[in-house]
Amino acid sequence: MKKIQAKIQTFAGAMMVPIVLLVLVGFYVGIGSAFTNYILPEGTFLYKLFTMISNLGFLFMNNLQLWFAVAIAFTLAKKEKGWAAFAGLIMFFCYTKGIEGWASLSGWTPETTSVDALMAAGYSQLDALNFNALWSESLGIFSYNMGIFSGIICGLLAAWVHNRLVDTQFPNMFAFFAGAKFVIIVVSLVSIPAAIATYYIWPYIASALQSLTSFISASGLFGTWLFGTMDKALLPFGIHHLIAFPIEYSQVGGTMTIDGVVYEGVRNIINGQAASADATGYLIRNFTSGRILFQLAGLPGATLAMYHCAKPENRKKVAALLVPAVFTLMIVGVSEPIEYTFLFVAPLLYWLVYAPLCGLCYVVAELAKISINGHALFFMIPNLFQPQKVHAMALLWLLPLTFVVYYFAFKFVICKFNLKTPGRGDSEIKLMSKKEYQAAKNGPQGADAVSASNSDKLEVRIIEALGGKDNILNVTCCATRLRVTLKDESLAVPDDVWKGELEALGVVHAQESLQIIYGVRVQNITTSVKDILGMD
Repeated sequence: MKKIQAKIQTFAGAMMVPIVLLVLVGFYVGIGSAFTNYILPEGTFLYKLFTMISNLGFLFMNNLQLWFAVAIAFTLAKKEKGWAAFAGLIMFFCYTKGIEGWASLSGWTPETTSVDALMAAGYSQLDALNFNALWSESLGIFSYNMGIFSGIICGLLAAWVHNRLVDTQFPNMFAFFAGAKFVIIVVSLVSIPAAIATYYIWPYIASALQSLTSFISASGLFGTWLFGTMDKALLPFGIHHLIAFPIEYSQVGGTMTIDGVVYEGVRNIINGQAASADATGYLIRNFTSGRILFQLAGLPGATLAMYHCAKPENRKKVAALLVPAVFTLMIVGVSEPIEYTFLFVAPLLYWLVYAPLCGLCYVVAELAKISINGHALFFMIPNLFQPQKVHAMALLWLLPLTFVVYYFAFKFVICKFNLKTPGRGDSEIKLMSKKEYQAAKNGPQGADAVSASNSDKLEVRIIEALGGKDNILNVTCCATRLRVTLKDESLAVPDDVWKGELEALGVVHAQESLQIIYGVRVQNITTSVKDILGMD
């Protein structure tokens, strides 16, 4: 199970790579469309400029499957990541073109799959609409309407082929085609059976997705609560993106026609509404607005409770730990630094109190009909340019109420069960000295030897704490976690050393791999670690 968990965590981390483009979509479409729809007269230079900005956003949004194919391929590759990304690109175009070719041999083209043509061939109107919905045209290729799933499939296949064949060697006569170049050849061939299999299998998957969509819609507020609770409950395992992304960026989250264009997934629908001059508000059941409540009020209330529950002599240290995390949370919505301050010392508080409360925030936001674009202050900037589409007056009383509920719920549970949240003991916030850290890992002699080197740099100490360069197989990261695959996990230092001496907020273990939580600065740490290790 640990091996399976490690693979799922790695895959979930790969899913996070295209997130920067998804952020840009909201800004480019929201701000660009605001200027072209309401502010600037058509035909002016600035109108053309903001039209281009808006079009960039739609470029990112309308081709999500391509970005996922490339991002997943290079993220999951163990070496030669540039070639892996190229393989993902080749795989995607060969795969989708293969589906188009096999479909045309069966008589399905843009003309024959139109609703009118299907009804003329004897389909009922409902059957014609359902079959027509299976198809779409993207990047000039007519294929199944698979959304991000086509990109995920291609990225996984490309990475799988790449990792197995990138070291392939041939005799000198054929050496030009060895290694990474051989991978490109093979992925183009693998795309053929993959496309044929998908042609026959996808209609059943599409039907299952439609059933899932119907369940989410029919389950109402319970479905909303379940989504919000599971999103947080799965966070410690690093796989919460796997339930959020399909709802946000595929037909699982529903579809809506806006200005004649069909948008799939709640985030894409909101972006479509941001671009429309006729839209009067954003989607209410968006599985996002609930985050506003616990990010701007709930977690700050919880941190105040942890501060008041700490020993008086420790409160300054607790404040120094939590206040920067609250600031980061409210500005960009990264909640893990706070969540991990109590997850590892009070897991029951996290799963039995915090996660259900977060699910309740989603329900309350939906009941209050909050309609807004974004869930953290930075991502709400586009709302300033289209305030007429925002319906969020209920936040004026919901935010204080959420703050109070989280504060008293956390304070009661912490005191009632004497949970060792930060500051309620000595070890949780006490930093281990460098000498103690080196002695714990290598013994006194090892400590003296390392101290003679450039061990002051955090990234150097991280590598040593992982068992040294030779023990590290792969290094990646997601939004807040340094993800490392090791040859021998037993060579890594204990968790209290990570949190004491190495500035980590927490550690998650899987088979021969670690996830070390550093918060939003993890990208710079990852880059430095990979530079020191000589990894591409």
